[in-house]
Amino acid sequence: MSLKKQITDLNDIRGAMIFEFFNPGIPIILKNAGCQFIIFDMEHGGLSIEQFKTLAIISNANDIAPLIRIPEVNYNYVARALDLGAAGIMAPMVNTYKEALKIVQSSKYPPNGLRGAGFGFAHDNYKNEGPLKYIDKANNNLINIIQIETKVALENVEKIAAIDGVDCLWVGHFDLTNFLGIPGQFTSGIYLDSVDRIVSAAKLHQKSLGIMVNNRDELKMYSNLGFNMIAVGTEMSILSRSISQILQ
Repeated sequence: MSLKKQITDLNDIRGAMIFEFFNPGIPIILKNAGCQFIIFDMEHGGLSIEQFKTLAIISNANDIAPLIRIPEVNYNYVARALDLGAAGIMAPMVNTYKEALKIVQSSKYPPNGLRGAGFGFAHDNYKNEGPLKYIDKANNNLINIIQIETKVALENVEKIAAIDGVDCLWVGHFDLTNFLGIPGQFTSGIYLDSVDRIVSAAKLHQKSLGIMVNNRDELKMYSNLGFNMIAVGTEMSILSRSISQILQ
C-alpha cells in the first residue's frame, strides 16, 4: 500500500526526520529499522537540492518514501523537489489558507494546480513514457504536509484543513509553544488546548495528523491523542543519547 493511501486512510505510519546525516546509507538504515518514510530537512539542516536528489533515488529504490521539508513556501522548492523524486512536501511556517493553497497548487499538474511539466527525470525513475499517466499518478499520489506552528496558523487551522490536497496537519510543537508565548511548555493548558484544536480540525476534514517525537513515551502520548503520522528525531540527539547510555 502506498504511503499516500495510508495517509488517506489515516493508518498509523512511522518514520524519521533527518537534519544532519545526509549520507547515502541513511535511507537503508532507516528502512531496516522499520521506518516507512524519511523527512529530509532543508529548513534547519544544510541539505542541498543535489544531495536530496541522491537520497531520494536511494530511498525510492529501497521502498522508503522520501519526503522533504522545504525552507519556505515557494513554488520553486516544491516543484524542484518533486521533480527530483520526493514523495511529498512538508511546508513550514504556513500561516494562512492562501499559503497552504499555494503549496497544494505548486505540487499538482493542471488542471489541479500549476506545476510545470518535465518528464523522464528522477521523479518517474527516468522513464520517458506515458506522461499523461504520470500526471494522473502524481496528482493522486504526492503528499502535502502543512505545518501548524504559529498562533496565526492555529487561528486558520480549520480553513487550512478544509483544502483538498492538504493531506496532513503537522504540529511544529516547539515553534508553536514559542509563538504562543510558552516556549517549551508542552504540559501547559495553552499548548494542549491548541493541540486539541488541531486534532479536531484534522478529524473534521479527515486529514492525517503528524508530529516529531523524541522517545517512546511521547510517541504513545501523541498516538493516543490521534496522531497517526509520527517521526522520531533528531538523529543527532538519538546518536548522542545512545552513545552516552553505553559510556555511563
